[in-house]
Amino acid sequence: MLKELLKNKEIILASGSPRRHQFFKDLDIPFKADVRPVKEVHPDYLQKEEITDFLAQLKAEAFQKELKKDQILITSDTIVYNEGNAMGKPATASEAKEMLRSLSGKTHSVFTSVCFTTHNHQSTVNCETKVSFKELTSGEIDYYVENFKPFDKAGGYAIQEWIGLIGITNLEGSYFNVVGLPTHLVYKELIDLA
Repeated sequence: MLKELLKNKEIILASGSPRRHQFFKDLDIPFKADVRPVKEVHPDYLQKEEITDFLAQLKAEAFQKELKKDQILITSDTIVYNEGNAMGKPATASEAKEMLRSLSGKTHSVFTSVCFTTHNHQSTVNCETKVSFKELTSGEIDYYVENFKPFDKAGGYAIQEWIGLIGITNLEGSYFNVVGLPTHLVYKELIDLA
């Protein structure tokens, strides 16, 4: 359906995430992937979805001056937000394990913002999902990090992997948002832009 509506548009997905690429394929939206390096730093006073809104918009800046009339640029950012702290991607195994220890037995939020930029317009949507983990044992945490190496995942985990299968007890909101994209919002926004 969207493919037909967007036939005169070129979608540029500024993400290297295989999960986001798969979502676009599953939504039957043709796209071109183009990733530009961006220093993902945000002001300290920002909280929750303000952080992901800021970073999604920041990623769009690298493209903004060269967008053509028929192009729609899509940039996004996801964070895990736990006890007032934004958790990005872990740099090391010990950092990933520390992140999982801090999430164990608690409920945290996952925020994703998606920014849509054209040559003359920009809009940003965001989504929050609440995720609850059981008390994870040290053995479970070690096993997951050593076998799945979640270094490209915000908060040090992927809900669709082993740790999510054994550890997540409750979910409030969009599952796909936690995987990395609030697909229902992307669909709605692209219909509006078509």
